[in-house]
Amino acid sequence: MDPDNSSEDLLYDNATESPVEARSSWDETALLGLQISLSAVLAVVTLATVLSNAFVITTIFLTRKLHTPANFLIGSLAVTDLLVSILVMPISIVYTVSKTWSFGQIMCDIWLSSDITFCTASILHLCVIALDRYWAITDALEYSKRRTMRRAGVMIGVVWVISISISMPPLFWRQAKAHEELTDCMVNTDQISYTLYSTFGAFYVPTVLLVILYGRIYVAARSRIFKSPASRGKRFTTAQLIQNSAGSSLCSINSSTAQEGSLQPGGGSGGSPIFVNNVKVKLADSVLERKRLCAARERKATKTLGIILGAFIVCWLPFFVGTLVMAICKDCWFDPVLFDVFTWLGYLNSLINPVIYTAFNDEFKQAFHKLIKFKRCY
Repeated sequence: MDPDNSSEDLLYDNATESPVEARSSWDETALLGLQISLSAVLAVVTLATVLSNAFVITTIFLTRKLHTPANFLIGSLAVTDLLVSILVMPISIVYTVSKTWSFGQIMCDIWLSSDITFCTASILHLCVIALDRYWAITDALEYSKRRTMRRAGVMIGVVWVISISISMPPLFWRQAKAHEELTDCMVNTDQISYTLYSTFGAFYVPTVLLVILYGRIYVAARSRIFKSPASRGKRFTTAQLIQNSAGSSLCSINSSTAQEGSLQPGGGSGGSPIFVNNVKVKLADSVLERKRLCAARERKATKTLGIILGAFIVCWLPFFVGTLVMAICKDCWFDPVLFDVFTWLGYLNSLINPVIYTAFNDEFKQAFHKLIKFKRCY
């Protein structure tokens, strides 16, 4: 009886332990699969960000037509977003997937400083691009004289000075914890004064500035569009243009006489006035067509800037709201996974910027297509 009972107990123990072991094994396999999938997705996003910004930089560099102060600012934005994708996002992939910082204190300081500096610079670049666009559309004549590469370089320099001044303060108080073993790497939100300073300097103030600038650009662009004859529906027919031009009294000639006069070998007194009027008609049509093209360009540029502004707010607003809430409300709790989503949504803006510029800018698209075909543009 005893051996039988012991064997039954053994079988019972195995039956009860097997599901636990199987479940534990299944959980580890599922977790590993999730980590691999997440790493692959984030790696694809990072690679796409690198390639898209590299293509924008290369396109501007190789295309002389794009060597303008406005495109210089766009190129600088692409350089900043490229730095985000090379120096910030790869390390963030490892940290996001593993949930543990294993690179040490010094690397943590470098990574955090790079993250804050480059992301802030990317945001501020959008401000200077909008500011350049605002001056160009509201004070076109005067600003065209001041719109130089040197001025664009000064604007970019100001962007980097502000970005570095926002990223430096955390380095001073983090040194006090350098001797401790580091398991996580994040900005200390206990310093409420720095959190307010950094979030307002890097996001809230630039966002208000962008909204104001975009609103004024939109109003100015619509005003210019509605002032053009084409947008008011002022379509001039050939007859109206001839009647309003010099020598219109000669257009009362009947059709047969006009045809004969226009076909005279020497032009003569019968064909010359009609020829002059036809030239004036063509010139007037050319002016109207040019105004229509300018109006279309204004609408497209304004729409592009609006899309950039919308994408920027959607990408960065959750992260900065979460950061500010955690600093102000100590009892509030944020799921670390949700905060990782907000962080990568902000990084995604560095991928969206070059895509928008190449998709909605005709000059960029043409140059981009030539670059793909390995043709050097001049």
